[in-house]
Amino acid sequence: MRRLLLALLVGFGLTVAAVTPASATGFQTYGSGVNVRADAYLSSAVVRTLGGPTSIDVDCQKHGDRVSTADGTSEWWAHVPALGGYVTVVYIAVPEDKLPGVPECGGDNPPPAGDDITLADVQAMFGSRIANPSIVETGLPSLNQAMKDAQINTPYRKAAFLATLVHESRLEYNIREIGDTRLYGGRGYIQLTGDFNYGPAGQYFGIDLLGNPDLALSLQWSAPIARWYWTVARNINPYADNLDMGRVNAAIGYPAGAEDQRRCDSFKSALQYLTGSVPAGVICIRPAALKGDTSKLSRTQFDSLAEQGGGLG
Repeated sequence: MRRLLLALLVGFGLTVAAVTPASATGFQTYGSGVNVRADAYLSSAVVRTLGGPTSIDVDCQKHGDRVSTADGTSEWWAHVPALGGYVTVVYIAVPEDKLPGVPECGGDNPPPAGDDITLADVQAMFGSRIANPSIVETGLPSLNQAMKDAQINTPYRKAAFLATLVHESRLEYNIREIGDTRLYGGRGYIQLTGDFNYGPAGQYFGIDLLGNPDLALSLQWSAPIARWYWTVARNINPYADNLDMGRVNAAIGYPAGAEDQRRCDSFKSALQYLTGSVPAGVICIRPAALKGDTSKLSRTQFDSLAEQGGGLG
């Protein structure tokens, strides 16, 4: 109701709006403490916070994470060049959940296809671990989108993410952990496990994963859930940036053992393919604090343990 009232006030010229460039459309935010994020996802960095209602000039809008308030729900985010980021449409004074008359970001300039990972790429990286090529290929468009959304956009990050998933799920979006009959057993790309993960992941996306856990192995949700785990349940990109596969493996949530080296070998194989060499300084061994089963730790608890023994490096 508040959004509708504010929208009417703006329409009647009862709020002060800034001069709008020809390439942008003026709107008004409402409320205080509204975050401007680097991208259209709740896991993206906050670049600034609006102290109160603010006039903004929007040049495009992007589909991203769902945000809900008492006034509505929206999965659209407004790009505000002057603020250097995105504001969820939920906190913009319009009655719609998508901004009227505003183009979608990147509509005329799609990312080059060469940035996407192909079936041939993963087969070259991982060989016989790609056991069902047709399933892998079917899932790649959603997986590539999830990688973009998670800013898995460097060779080190791609190598760590793909090496992890090829061991978790053989890069098959719809795989169920063999022999695991638990209600909340491993499913999907990241092999989501435990009600302590199904619950928060479902809440994040606004779906009932606890009531319908098989959504985690659907084509629609398997890749976004992997992205959620990588960036929200954990913050794994910095470990990949430091070639620290030991901490990457610990973040996935299983006890240290021979599997760590196997995953690190796959990481090196992916690096060799993506960069033409294996950089010096790859770390395959976990710090002592992370050798146990870390699966049930909160992100804060995990981060605290991961800092022991020399930070990220």
